[in-house]
Amino acid sequence: MERNFQTAEELAAALRAGEVTSVELTEEAIARIERDDKAINAICVPDFDRARAAASAADQARARGEELPLLGIPVTVKESYNVAGLPTTWGLPLHRNYMPAEDAVQVSRLKAAGAVVLGKTNVPIGLQDVQSFNEIYGTTNNPWDHGRTAGGSSGGSAAALASGFGALSIGSDIAGSLRTPAHFCGVYAHKPTLGLASARGMVPPTTPALPADIDLAVVGPMARTARDLTLLLDVMAGPDPLTLGVAYDLALPPARHERLCDFRVLVLDEHPLIPTGSAVRAGVSRVADALVDSGARVARHSPLLPDLTEAAMLYMQLLSSSVAARIPAEAYEQLRIHAAGLSADDQSLDAARLRGVVSSHREWIGVNDRRELHRHRWRQFFAEFDAVVCPITPTPAFPHDHTPDPVERRLDIDGVEYPYFDQLVWAGLPTMPGLPATAVPAGRSPEGLPVGVQLIGPMFEDRTPLRLAELLEQKIGGFQAPK
Repeated sequence: MERNFQTAEELAAALRAGEVTSVELTEEAIARIERDDKAINAICVPDFDRARAAASAADQARARGEELPLLGIPVTVKESYNVAGLPTTWGLPLHRNYMPAEDAVQVSRLKAAGAVVLGKTNVPIGLQDVQSFNEIYGTTNNPWDHGRTAGGSSGGSAAALASGFGALSIGSDIAGSLRTPAHFCGVYAHKPTLGLASARGMVPPTTPALPADIDLAVVGPMARTARDLTLLLDVMAGPDPLTLGVAYDLALPPARHERLCDFRVLVLDEHPLIPTGSAVRAGVSRVADALVDSGARVARHSPLLPDLTEAAMLYMQLLSSSVAARIPAEAYEQLRIHAAGLSADDQSLDAARLRGVVSSHREWIGVNDRRELHRHRWRQFFAEFDAVVCPITPTPAFPHDHTPDPVERRLDIDGVEYPYFDQLVWAGLPTMPGLPATAVPAGRSPEGLPVGVQLIGPMFEDRTPLRLAELLEQKIGGFQAPK
């Protein structure tokens, strides 16, 4: 495999052995981006001059005997992170010239770990889509099929990794925004436990960078192997030093098991609110078969699993509630009138989203109380199981759909159309209670598109799904470069 597709771990070993310099790696990555990114449009804000300077500084540091986790490794950063000297727009034309004065916490941690930042990756408008396009930077194409989406909102990062533009990337996730692009592009991503990694500075343009977490939302690593995810998560993990007054190392518990045969896994491929397409179902089956073949304890049903319908309803209400505060007053009033006209019998996901947008604080507390009951059910579940294997979305990457009102879009699942945002129910399964989830490649569809699944683990036991991902990679293979 050419060097642009080597793992961060392999590149670090080559750098330590003196087989290559960071300057050489960086120039190779820049050359590849300049050659191939016109067709993909993953890197929306290049930062090549500073990357070259950082690579040179990394080589000098290594010559002095310094050792850092990512010293000299070329990486990318999702556009939504503040990087001093580069625009942060979130794809919003109003803010195309906004330039933050300081780096986000995670950008600072990347740089402190010795990484070389090549530039920023593309996002959807306001980070609020399962695709990555906006009128400032245009559309990011899937490296496997340019007529299809790379996913969102970390779509640029996933496309960059699949294209060999840097070894690692950082993204964020509130509705599958790390996991869905990884699934669509055939790479790895990890949604950490809620609160594990500080998100300060991963904020909308002009918003103060304060140590405050958004409900449901996390920041996390993306890579081409499971071991690289762990390497990057170790750099990202830990609370905001502003909340503690000091830097703090958070020691996560070790993985529950080191061998596939010791894992206790529940496999799910059916959701009561939306069908699972045949290509994704096949990917789940491939992972399940590998687990069974390895001697793992695999179940298809458990009375301990929290109710999937209620989980999806709670998730949709909490998700829409969290984004409602930024809706302009006029539009919010129209939504409030619309919600007031809903029938009490309407238990659709669309209704749950609308009710969440206009919910009072009293209503939100009620939904949150039910979330706490789900968290308790999950604690009981993970006393008997180590992980859940399930879809990330019902389909592989779908064709670009830029219909202005996303509510009018439809998702084709094996020839039948469903509401566009209903595909979020699987992503929401671990998000609502704040559980860690690792997205892993699980084969390809009949059309040759990547298919991924997610491995959900117990709260703050991120190393368990990450280790399971690594063992599955050894068993069934992992990332493959698009032809």
